[in-house]
Amino acid sequence: MSTNRPWRNPLRDPRDRRLPRVAGPSGLVIFGVTGDLSRKKLMPAVYDLANRGLLPPGFSLLGFARREWEDQDFAQVVHDSVREHARTPFREEVWQQLAEGMRFIPGDFDDDTAFKQLREAVDELDEKRGTSGNYAFYLSVPPKFFPKVVQQLKKHGLADAPKGSWRRAVIEKPFGHDIESARELNAIVHDVFAPEQVFRIDHYLGKETVQNILALRFANQMYEPIWNRSYVDHVQITMAEDIGIGGRAGYYDGIGAARDVIQNHLLQLMALTAMEEPAAFDAESLVTEKLKVLKSVRLPADLGESTVRAQYAEGWQGGERVKGYLQEDGIDQRSKTDTYAAVKLEIDNRRWAGVPFYLRTGKRLGRRVTEIAVVFQRAPHSPFDSTATEELGQNAVVIRVQPDEGMTVRFGSKVPGTSMEIRDVSMDFAYGESFTESSPEAYERLILDVLLGDANLFPRTEEVEESWRILDPIEAHWDTHGTPARYASGSWGPKEADEMLARDGRSWRRP
Repeated sequence: MSTNRPWRNPLRDPRDRRLPRVAGPSGLVIFGVTGDLSRKKLMPAVYDLANRGLLPPGFSLLGFARREWEDQDFAQVVHDSVREHARTPFREEVWQQLAEGMRFIPGDFDDDTAFKQLREAVDELDEKRGTSGNYAFYLSVPPKFFPKVVQQLKKHGLADAPKGSWRRAVIEKPFGHDIESARELNAIVHDVFAPEQVFRIDHYLGKETVQNILALRFANQMYEPIWNRSYVDHVQITMAEDIGIGGRAGYYDGIGAARDVIQNHLLQLMALTAMEEPAAFDAESLVTEKLKVLKSVRLPADLGESTVRAQYAEGWQGGERVKGYLQEDGIDQRSKTDTYAAVKLEIDNRRWAGVPFYLRTGKRLGRRVTEIAVVFQRAPHSPFDSTATEELGQNAVVIRVQPDEGMTVRFGSKVPGTSMEIRDVSMDFAYGESFTESSPEAYERLILDVLLGDANLFPRTEEVEESWRILDPIEAHWDTHGTPARYASGSWGPKEADEMLARDGRSWRRP
C-alpha cells in the first residue's frame, strides 16, 4: 500500500536510543587543563570517546592554563595522561587524529591577550578542522574563578555562537557553599550563558548504575508496586571512601563531607530513588520529578538527634597506620570541618510519608563503596517458629553504584536439611558478568552529552538551590552546637551515627 510519507530506514532512526550517539562537528576548551581532574579524567575520557568512534573526525581540544607550553608540550601531556588513565586500548591512528586538533593557550584568567589568542585559535580550528563554531567551555577550576572566566568569555565574544552554531559552559561542583552563594553564582553565569547552555557536572549521574535506577523502576513491573511506604521500611544511601583528604587540605577544610557529597551526589541519588515516573526520558521531565522530591523533603524537628558530623582520628587503613584529620598537613588544629556526615530526612508526600531516608558519607571508612539500599518491612505474619527465623533479616534491594557495579536482592530462603531453618540469601547482578561491553567512565558519558546538548543527567539551577535549602539548616545547627565526634580510621564511622539509627530501632548496613 502506498503512503505519502518517505520511507525511513529504522536502523538509522535518530530516535532509536539503542544506536550509538555520535557528536557532530565540535571542540572542547578546558580551563585548568593542568589539574588532576583534567589529567586523570577529562583528557582520557576525550580519548576514549574518540577511540569508540563517538567524536567527529575534526574534533578539537584546547587547553588553557598558567604554563609556558607550546602546542607540542600540551599534546605530550595529553598523550601521557591517556597512556596512564584511558579505559580503552591506545591506538596510534586515533591519537594522531586527535593530536592534530590540539592547541594550548598559556595565560591567567584576567589576561586579555590570552583570551584574544583563544579566540584566534577557535577561529583557526573552525577553518582547518571544520568545528562549525560549536564549542563547550569546561571550567575545571576552583569556583572563585568562575566569574572571571565567564566574564572573559563574554568580553572576547567567545560565549556568542555564530548563527547556526552553539556555545556551552560546563561547571564542576561545588555550586556555591550555601543557597545565597549558589544564587550569586547562578546569576553571574546566567548573565553570560542562557540556562539551557549551562551544564553542571555531577559525575555520579553519569555512572551506569545510577542511570539503571530508572530502568530498574520504570522498565520492570516487579519493583514499582512495592516501591512505597506500604512496603518499604527505610532507605540507606551510602558513599564511603577509604582514603583521607590527601593533599586537598586547601579545598576540603571549611567545606566538609556534607557540602562536598550530600548536597549534590547523595540528594541526587535520593531524588532518583524516590521520584515518580517521568512523562518522558528527557531533561525537562526528569527535572520536574526530581524537583518534586527535593521540594517535599522535610528536616526532622531535632537536628541534634537526627544528624551526625565527625572527623576521622588516627587508626589502621589497609594494613598501615594513618594519621587523623587534625594531623593532616595544612589543617588547623581547631578545625570543625566534618569528614563524616550522616543525616535523616523524610519526604512528605503520599508515596513516602513516614519512611526515613538515611544518608551518610565519610572518608577513612572501612572500604570504598557507594550504594543505595531499599530495606523492606518484615512480613506482617510469620507461620514459622522464631527459632527458625532468628537469622533472617529484612528483604532489601541494594543498588551498587561503585566499585562493583550491579544490584543485589536479599531475601529469606530455607537452609537445606530436615529442619525448617531460614536464612538470608542474595541474588546478584553484576554489569561485568551480564554484558560483554564494560561500562564507560562517567565523564565519557557526560562530555558526550554536553557535545550533543543532552541535559538529562545535569542538575538544573532549581535543583541546586533546593539541595542547599535542605542542607543549610543542618550546617547552621552544626556551627552552633559543639565539636565534631571522632571515629577511628578504618572503622565505619562514629558511635553517634550508630546511636542515631538505634533510636529508630534500625542499624547501618556494613557493605
